[in-house]
Amino acid sequence: MGKMIELTASDGHKLSAYRADPDGKSATAGKPRGAIVVIQEIFGVNSHIKSVADGYAADGYVAIAPALFDRVKKGVDLGYSPEDIAQGREIRGKVTNDMAMKDVEVAVKAASSAGKVGIVGYCWGGFIAWLAASKIAGLSCAVPYYGGGILDNTELAPKVPLMGHFGDKDQHIPVEGVKKLAAKYPQHPIFIYTADHGFNCDQRGSYNAAAAKQARERTLEFFRKHLG
Repeated sequence: MGKMIELTASDGHKLSAYRADPDGKSATAGKPRGAIVVIQEIFGVNSHIKSVADGYAADGYVAIAPALFDRVKKGVDLGYSPEDIAQGREIRGKVTNDMAMKDVEVAVKAASSAGKVGIVGYCWGGFIAWLAASKIAGLSCAVPYYGGGILDNTELAPKVPLMGHFGDKDQHIPVEGVKKLAAKYPQHPIFIYTADHGFNCDQRGSYNAAAAKQARERTLEFFRKHLG
């Protein structure tokens, strides 16, 4: 459904991104509801992230998934084996938050021609979405899924409406910490599911269909409210 495009960040870095547009035959034909920037896990802009973008496009949004690993290694497209996880972690370790913010910023700008822009991120991308909610202009809302690193950066108050999704079996993100986060920001809905880290990804062993469906329905309702 989508296509690869090239974006140029404020410092001149050129990165690829996957862009999916709403199907012209849908009820929203001609005019998107808004736009969503989709932030990758540590596995690059792989088939799963593309399918997530396609899903939001089918719901009437322009979806752009910037390749945040391009600064370290271009065209990263990993699976979920232990080797892939090790490789993804190694690359992620070389991508600074500052690099990621520059690349998210240009994706938000590119998406803004479609209307209001929201951001959704998964795993590492959830953390990037959390950072973006406090640092990047032009966003209307943010939805981090199980972002490792959020609990270490709870002092970064989101500047836009935010909805968080976490799993209570997540070994990386202690549920007690998530409860404290929810208590600190009562104005932002934080949901905890009976699920593991990565529960949204249907290519991972931790996939939880019920939690993924419920989280996506809540997220879509949130985007309808804040984007259109």
